[in-house]
Amino acid sequence: MSTTVDISDIVEELKQQKQATGLPLLDEAKINTRGVSVFYDQNKQAIFDTTLDIGHNEVIAMIGPSGCGKSTFLRCLNRMNDTIPNCRVTGELLLDNEDIYAKDQDPVLLRARVGMVFQKPNPFPKSIYDNVAYGPRLHGLANNRAELDEIVEDSLTKAGLFTEVKDRLKSPGTGLSGGQQQRLCIARAMAVSPEVILMDEPTSALDPIATAIIEELIDELRASYTICIVTHSMQQAARISQRTAYFHMGYLVEVNDTNTVFTNPEHQLTENYITGRFG
Repeated sequence: MSTTVDISDIVEELKQQKQATGLPLLDEAKINTRGVSVFYDQNKQAIFDTTLDIGHNEVIAMIGPSGCGKSTFLRCLNRMNDTIPNCRVTGELLLDNEDIYAKDQDPVLLRARVGMVFQKPNPFPKSIYDNVAYGPRLHGLANNRAELDEIVEDSLTKAGLFTEVKDRLKSPGTGLSGGQQQRLCIARAMAVSPEVILMDEPTSALDPIATAIIEELIDELRASYTICIVTHSMQQAARISQRTAYFHMGYLVEVNDTNTVFTNPEHQLTENYITGRFG
């Protein structure tokens, strides 16, 4: 079997066969995207005509070689690309059938509904309590201190962190271990009652024990949230996701249930990647 692939062949195929860029589509989806493209400046295109549905209460993993566009696509879902100068997003992106990029859509409120956890833990230089309380205060979600205390405790509990930090809530969040900091960031995202949580390689900076804790947490959170995770680890995708999407050079090549993608991929590019021929 050849270990090299002519990208021009896959480009032409994806242009001609739209079903290769996101089908099968879901009957009822939390997020619908149709024909999404992302441009940096005028001459550089990072995402090409991507169509992908994301279901309610599922974990979908996005995999692919470095620079394939998976993180760029993830950032489209809560308009984080708005913060990048000269970045332009085209196509249709809907959250519960509402246009994510509508002119009257407030990005701050959108990001409360679609939270994000980044590659490296980034707690605020505040106490553990204030890290979690920041969002609810900003959005006016608590009417008094008792309600705020309840939100903080509930969020830390959901993140599997409360029992570890309940006696030092006034201590700096930056004083926690790496794995605890990442769970604090997850608690911070959950404190504003999001519907979707985006995770951009959330365990790449963590040790195996902390990674296992985060993966168990993701599995538990699926009951309440839709979770989209970009991961460089195919083993992680196989462990935690129900569906997997494979990106290559800005194209969505294949998406299917995770077991099928890893055991019987539809496309040669996907097979070459998961068998280690490139990537």
